Amino acid sequence: MKILLLMHSLSAGGAERAACTLANFWAGRAREVTIVTLAPVSADFYPLDRRVGRISLDLAGASRHALHGLWQNARRVLALRRLLRSLRPDVALAMMSTPNVLLALASLWLPALQTIGSERCYPPHAPLGRLWHVLRRRLYGRLSAMVALTGECAHWIETRTSASRVVVIPNAIAWPLPDTPPQRSLPRLCQQQRKRLLAVGRLDPVKNFDALIGAFARLAGAFPDWDLVILGEGPERARLASTIGRMGLVQRVAMPGVAGNIAYWYGQADLYALTSLSEGFPNALAEAMAHGVPAVSVDCNTGPRDIIRHGIDGLLVPPDDIAALSDALARVMGDSALRAQLASRATQARERFSVEKIGQMWETLFVSLCGSQVLAHEAGHVGSHDGKPEVSPTGRHGVSRTGRHGVSHAGRQSGNQSAAMKDPAHEP
Repeated sequence: MKILLLMHSLSAGGAERAACTLANFWAGRAREVTIVTLAPVSADFYPLDRRVGRISLDLAGASRHALHGLWQNARRVLALRRLLRSLRPDVALAMMSTPNVLLALASLWLPALQTIGSERCYPPHAPLGRLWHVLRRRLYGRLSAMVALTGECAHWIETRTSASRVVVIPNAIAWPLPDTPPQRSLPRLCQQQRKRLLAVGRLDPVKNFDALIGAFARLAGAFPDWDLVILGEGPERARLASTIGRMGLVQRVAMPGVAGNIAYWYGQADLYALTSLSEGFPNALAEAMAHGVPAVSVDCNTGPRDIIRHGIDGLLVPPDDIAALSDALARVMGDSALRAQLASRATQARERFSVEKIGQMWETLFVSLCGSQVLAHEAGHVGSHDGKPEVSPTGRHGVSRTGRHGVSHAGRQSGNQSAAMKDPAHEP
C-alpha cells in the first residue's frame, strides 16, 4: 500500500509527532509512505525512518493580502495535484483543517484515490477565516472519510460539515520515546533530591500556564521540597517569566525551553499537570502517563477525559477553577502512596494508546476504503494479525533537489537525525 501524508510542517508539535510516529510504524510494516509538507525540510524536528519518503512543496509562508492568499493556495493545490498524479498513492491522508481542504480540492476527479482528512484539535476552539470555514464545511464531504481524535470532535464534524463518514482514532503514543536535539538537563534550581511538578507545552495563551503558576504559588509554602518545570517555547515566555518573578518564584519555577529528550524529563517528574483552555488530544499528557507519571488535568474540551480515568490514573478538575486545581495538586503532592498508586495504573497508557493498536485502527480504515485486496500482496511482508482493534465509527454512515513538478525532495533522514527547528512549537 502506498500512503501519502500531507501536513503544513514537521516542526515541534503534537500533530507533527503523531504523524511521524504513524509514518514510522507504517514504514516498518512494508508500506510505502511519503510525508509531504508545505514548509521546508529545515523545519523538521522529529526523526523519520529511513524508509519514509520526504517531500517539501516549499509553498509555506503567510499571505500578504486576500488576492495573494488565493494565488498561494491555488499554487499549493496544483502542486499537490501534480504530486498525487505522479506518486499515485492508494491513500492520501491530510492532518489539520487547511491541509484537509487542500487535499479535497487537489483530489477532485481522481476517482481511484482514497482521501482521508483528520482534525487534530477541537474546531470550535481553533476558528478559521470565513472562506476556509465555508470550504471546510462544503469540501469535507468530498473526502472518503474524516478522522477525529475524540467523540466530541467527531460529533462537531458530523453536524457542522458535509462529511459523510467520520471515525474516531486517538493519537498513538510511542514508548519509549526517541531522543532528538536539543538535549536538556535539570537546571540548577531543580536539585536531584527535590520533587518536580512538570508541564509541557508551547508557551502560548491557550496553554493557560498562568493558572498553573498561580496554583503552584498557592502551594509553594506548604510544599517547600517541590519545584515546577514548564518545558516549551513560545510568545508568552517574557510575560510568564515576569509573572514568576513578581510572585517570588524564580528559585522554584524553571522554563528550560523545548527539550528533545522528553523521556528524560518524564523520568525526572513526580507529577504532571495540564491546565489548557482547550486541547485536541494532548500527547504530552498521555506520554507522561505512559512513562509512569501521575497527572492532574483541567477537564477541558477535548482530550483529557479520554486519557485520564479520574481517580484511577489521575485527577480531573473543572475548568476555570484555580481553587479546585490547587486542591487536586496538593492532594497528590502531599500523598506519596497516592502518587505511587496512580502511577502504577498510568503506565497502562502504553497499551491503551500503543502505536501497534492505533496503527491497526488506521489500517482497518484503509482496508474498509481500499478493499482487502490492496493489502493482500503485502501479507508475506507484514504477517498475520490477530484481534484487530475496530475503528470507532461515529459518522452518519457508520539541501534539497528540485523535482520535475517544482517541488523539493529531501533526502531520507536517519532515525537519529533531526533538522534545526524553524518555529518551536508545543508538545501538546
